[in-house]
Amino acid sequence: MELTVYNISGNKTERIVALNEEIFGLEPNDHAIYLDVKQYLANQRQGTHCSKGRSEVSGSTRKLKRQKGTGGARAGDIKNPLFVGGGRMFGPKPRDYRFKLNKKLKRLARKSALSYKARENNILVVEDFTFDTPKTKMFVGILKNLNLQDKKTLVVLCESNKNVYLSSRNLQRVKVVNVSDLNTYDILNANNLMFLEGSVKELEQIYSAF
Repeated sequence: MELTVYNISGNKTERIVALNEEIFGLEPNDHAIYLDVKQYLANQRQGTHCSKGRSEVSGSTRKLKRQKGTGGARAGDIKNPLFVGGGRMFGPKPRDYRFKLNKKLKRLARKSALSYKARENNILVVEDFTFDTPKTKMFVGILKNLNLQDKKTLVVLCESNKNVYLSSRNLQRVKVVNVSDLNTYDILNANNLMFLEGSVKELEQIYSAF
C-alpha cells in the first residue's frame, strides 16, 4: 500500500511512502486486539478501593437480643452486615488489576489495529516538522490544512519533540506519541492516524527486529 506524503500546508508532495504489508496489511486478529485493549484498561485502574468488613467498623460487640424466642432471625452485634451501618460482606479490597500478555500477542494486536486503519484509509503521512517554540495556534493550523481539526487524531512522531507535544497538549481531540510508545488502544481510539514521514520508517525498523 502506497501513500502520498503531504506537507504541513495540506498539499501533496511528490514523495510516496510504501507501507509494509507485514504491518499494515495483515488479516486482523480481533481476539488479540481484545486482550491487548483489556490489559491496557486494566493497567489504568488504581485498585485502591476498600470497604470495611464487620471486624473493621466501629460499634459495640454486645449481642442485640437473645438467641431464641423472638420470632425473628438470630442476630449478633450491631456490626452485623445485615444491619444499616454494619460491615460489608465480600466488599472490594485493594488489589492489582494488571495481568501479563506475551510480547508476540501484543505485537500482533498492534499490527492488527494498524491494518484496520489502513483498510479504512484513515492513515495520513505528513513530512517531518518541528516548532521553535510551543505554539498551539500553529498546530491547529496544520490540522485545519489537513482537514483533521474536527477528528480525533493520533500524531505519531519518530522521536520525542517537546515543542510539538506542548503545542498539542491543550487540544482535546489530539494525542501525540512517539512511535515506540504506540499502543493498540490509542490506535483504535483515534479516528485518524497522522504519521510523520520519519516515523513510518522507524516503525518498520522496530517491527523488523522481531
